[in-house]
Amino acid sequence: MWGTLHTLSFSRVILIFLLRSSSLSVLTLFSFHACIRLNPSCKMEITSSNNSCSSMIWFFKDKGFDENSVQGIFRRCRRLEDVHQDRASENWEYLRSIGIEERKLPTIVSKCPKILALDLYDKIMPTVECLRTLGTKPREVATAIAKFPHILSNSVEEKLCPLLAFFQALGIPEKHIGKMILLNPRLISYSIETKLTEIVNFLASLGLNKDGMIGKVIVKDPYIMGYSVEKRLRPTSQFLKSIGLSEQDLQAVAVNFPAILSRDVNKLLVPNYRYLKRREFQDRQIVALVVGFPPILIKSIQNSLEPRFKFLVDVMGRQVDEVVDYPCFFYHGLKRRIEPRYKLLKERNLNCSLSEMLDCNKKKFFMKFGLLEGHTLSN
Repeated sequence: MWGTLHTLSFSRVILIFLLRSSSLSVLTLFSFHACIRLNPSCKMEITSSNNSCSSMIWFFKDKGFDENSVQGIFRRCRRLEDVHQDRASENWEYLRSIGIEERKLPTIVSKCPKILALDLYDKIMPTVECLRTLGTKPREVATAIAKFPHILSNSVEEKLCPLLAFFQALGIPEKHIGKMILLNPRLISYSIETKLTEIVNFLASLGLNKDGMIGKVIVKDPYIMGYSVEKRLRPTSQFLKSIGLSEQDLQAVAVNFPAILSRDVNKLLVPNYRYLKRREFQDRQIVALVVGFPPILIKSIQNSLEPRFKFLVDVMGRQVDEVVDYPCFFYHGLKRRIEPRYKLLKERNLNCSLSEMLDCNKKKFFMKFGLLEGHTLSN
């Protein structure tokens, strides 16, 4: 009799605690109460779980987490309720030992709380060692984990190895595959069948399915693999065709600057296109500008395009259509390259094309125009 009363008393205490500190439904709480009445051995399991949970709370407080952060972490990862502080501490110290700064660890754990519950020797260490074989610099793996800590929860055999094989089949060299994955570690979380293959098929539909062009596009911009074909990549390619780019033009743009394919048409490309039209460029000239320097469609109008056009016309006294012959004019820094070189040439009454003025390094520029005397060549 006393045992039953003791069990019921214990269950009521737990119920009161849960009602005060949790958002569990009443139905869940009554089910919990019934479980203890029918199976008193549940008490031992709950006690053990509470001890683990309590030790983890102290662990988080010791690491500087506030109460709201701790509650959020437990909501996102219920497994932590059964994790002992020793495992969490061991995982924390290991992550610090591989080069992750301790000040970044709270952010990493908040992003992926499960990282403290993973088995260090069976899960975390094998994944880290595998990632190390992909990198060439000491801190690359630590940086990749900080970017996307969920990479440690993915299986080497089930996710990483098939991903490596997928990229190798596209003709991408192994050293580039490593750089891609460490630059964009989120790649490991994408489904090969439903995500990556769809993007490869889309790139092939643009005529890039020869001479390893698809691989070159992905190497240049690994982030393209994270975008939706229907919501982003296809609308952008259709817009580029609509303003006059031919299939060959589109291929050149995709290979030279693939990031443009993942930019929002309505927010970036359309406003920049309209700006160029207001500058009275003809359609064929806009095509030449886009093919010659694709970022012209995504550069800030206010901070990049407009200041350069004003300097070109108002200060240099040139015609705007001169940039059609040298679209990379918009690549060069206004204060660091365009203005200083223009002033040097003006002082000596020297005239040249935009490409002659800008398309060379500092040493070649000084040698070309006989400006070496009295000038240092340091950048």
